[in-house]
Amino acid sequence: MDVVALVGIGLLTGATTVLFGFGGGFVAVPVVVWADAALGDDAMRVATATSAVVMVVNAGFATAVTPRRILVALRGSGPLLALLVLGASVGACAARVAPPDLARWAFVGYVGLTVVDLLMRPGFLRPRPEAAAEQGARPLPAALGAPVGAVASFLGVGGSVLTVPTMRRAGHPMGVATALANPLTVAIALPAAAVFLAAEAAVPLSGNTAGGTTLVGLVDPVAAGALLLGALPVIAVVRRRPPRIPDRVHAWTYIGLLVVVGLAMVPLG
Repeated sequence: MDVVALVGIGLLTGATTVLFGFGGGFVAVPVVVWADAALGDDAMRVATATSAVVMVVNAGFATAVTPRRILVALRGSGPLLALLVLGASVGACAARVAPPDLARWAFVGYVGLTVVDLLMRPGFLRPRPEAAAEQGARPLPAALGAPVGAVASFLGVGGSVLTVPTMRRAGHPMGVATALANPLTVAIALPAAAVFLAAEAAVPLSGNTAGGTTLVGLVDPVAAGALLLGALPVIAVVRRRPPRIPDRVHAWTYIGLLVVVGLAMVPLG
């Protein structure tokens, strides 16, 4: 594992947390799969678990430095947050025992279907601003909390690829949709991280010490620490001085990043 490379990639996870609401999950999963390739078939489970820890810290910090005028849209979202937590707990438990190939291909399929949906179905590239007022500016229907939480924690992605498009179709600009994705990611990643950190006794890894990797539960603390070391300063700087990106360019970049990450997870051999 190249720690310096992980810190460098952490810079990217910090940028994606602020600009796209990813919390680092979509970048962290393929990166940790690469970094912990010595774990063999267990690398995917470790990547999912490590991603959850990275997302808790990244998304939590990004939420803390988000202007309150944006976070006010979360008022009255208690039922949504509770269902996100419930779904995330179930998804994390499933990820502990799922076959690695299933999790990897589910990740690729999830990203691919999302990209097709964003391109083909109206509302993401050209949202209706009036829709946000019509729907009371809520970030996500509460009924979606459990399935979003379950899928997101199973794949280690934080849920932003479901929450951001939904908020876009509700009329929110990309800047608001991605900012609101971070507190929702915390609700998903926190219970998932707790499940993964406590998972070692129940799910022993065949390669637990392969390549010198030492795990805490299913989490690689060195990889998580390196990614966070690079990400947190970027989050602080970019949130304080966010770049002015045209909304449509922002949306297209979001789709492009999904394509790159999805392709990165396709096995080469």
